Amino acid sequence: METLQATFFLFVFVPWVNPAPPLQQESLQLYEYDTDVSMGSLTQQDYEMQPNDIRKDGTNVSLDTSLMLQSDDSQLDVPATKDTNLPTCLLCVCLSGSVYCEEIDIEAVPPLPKETAYLYARFNKIKRIAASDFADITTLRRIDFSGNRIEEIEDGAFSKLLLLEELSLAENRLVKLPVLPPKLTTFNANQNRIKSRGIKANAFKKLTNLAYLYLGHNALESVPLNLPESLRILHLQYNNITTITDDTFCKSNNTRYIRTRMDEIRMEGNPIVLAKHVNAFSCLRMLPVGTYY
Repeated sequence: METLQATFFLFVFVPWVNPAPPLQQESLQLYEYDTDVSMGSLTQQDYEMQPNDIRKDGTNVSLDTSLMLQSDDSQLDVPATKDTNLPTCLLCVCLSGSVYCEEIDIEAVPPLPKETAYLYARFNKIKRIAASDFADITTLRRIDFSGNRIEEIEDGAFSKLLLLEELSLAENRLVKLPVLPPKLTTFNANQNRIKSRGIKANAFKKLTNLAYLYLGHNALESVPLNLPESLRILHLQYNNITTITDDTFCKSNNTRYIRTRMDEIRMEGNPIVLAKHVNAFSCLRMLPVGTYY
């Protein structure tokens, strides 16, 4: 009998399975930690501004942002043209109509974008403000030059700023005041070297919106004349004021006159004894802060 060789074929049945779909990646949100740049609301500065340096949208960019932008963008070979404000906005921070040029040691007002509404140039080395600095920037509403070295403001420097509402020149070296724009609500010239002869007799008379006037820590010998009826807060502390007349705050020819809007007058630190000038306060709702004996 011939040997039969049988060949067996093994068939393995493998069921058809659709390939698994690729994993669906979830959208990832990346967060950076331990960074030095922060976005947040501005805190109120202690310059007696009402209101202070808080933008309408409540945001600000820190100075570190300015330096970082300057470091990152300065390597780009992009030539400046007359149609851009690239040099100023590298040096400062330009954001939604606001220009922040704080603590960067500039010695003059930089060229500003024409749509600038808020300029913050505090704590620099600016010595002079020229009439040409704001000649083409008619949109300005707030300017803060606190903490500079300003000794001179050229005539007409603010004459075209018809929308300007808040101006701070605190902590400078002024001996006289410039002509102020008509719609000011807040003016701060604390801690300068201003004497009474450096303020014109009608300097504040036409400022019918002026509510906050800060002239503390200067060298005034008398209270400024012709203060507007709109005034609410007046700070004159730590000057050299020695005299007050019956017409300084009131009207000597009208005994029924009341200055209804005046809420606060500070006169402490002056050599005047306020009790000797009782008639000067007869129209006020409250007595000035100061020495009475």
